[in-house]
Amino acid sequence: MGGRALEADQLLIRVAGGDQKAFEDLYGLVSGPVYGLVRRVVRDPAQSEEVAQEVLLELWRSAARFDPGRGSALSWVLTLAHRRAVDRVRSARAAGEREQREARRGHGPAFDQVAEEVEAGLEREWVRRCLDRLTALQRQSVTLAYYDGYTYREVAERLRLPLGTVKTRMRDGLTRLRDCLGGAA
Repeated sequence: MGGRALEADQLLIRVAGGDQKAFEDLYGLVSGPVYGLVRRVVRDPAQSEEVAQEVLLELWRSAARFDPGRGSALSWVLTLAHRRAVDRVRSARAAGEREQREARRGHGPAFDQVAEEVEAGLEREWVRRCLDRLTALQRQSVTLAYYDGYTYREVAERLRLPLGTVKTRMRDGLTRLRDCLGGAA
């Protein structure tokens, strides 16, 4: 690779002077190694092509910074490529981490869900207040039937009252509840 390295050095010096033909020749000489290095770091072929193009564009813009006393043009170009590839990987990783944080943050309850929970809590409180306005027998009958799931007959047996009395108390209690809750709407 000694001949290629020497040729790259000479071409890069000419590119620094704005020689477009020298850049075309340098491009042909280094584009394969640049892509290969970037591909090993980035792994994704499309991303690798993009990074390699960025490196070669940077090469045209910054050729004047090349110092032949510090190393060969090929190693300088490959250093640019490696840095750019690592930057791309870090950037992609950071973007992925940001997306994950946002996704985790987005798993909280949605606004509508919170509003519904608040509203349900207010409704439960209103029902409790309305139940407190019933007589003890009405409240007991309605609670056993609607909250505990007992039938009219089972409520009557539990309260040791005639079935007709329980039905009347429940009808009166439900009427009072409806009137009370109608004010909540």
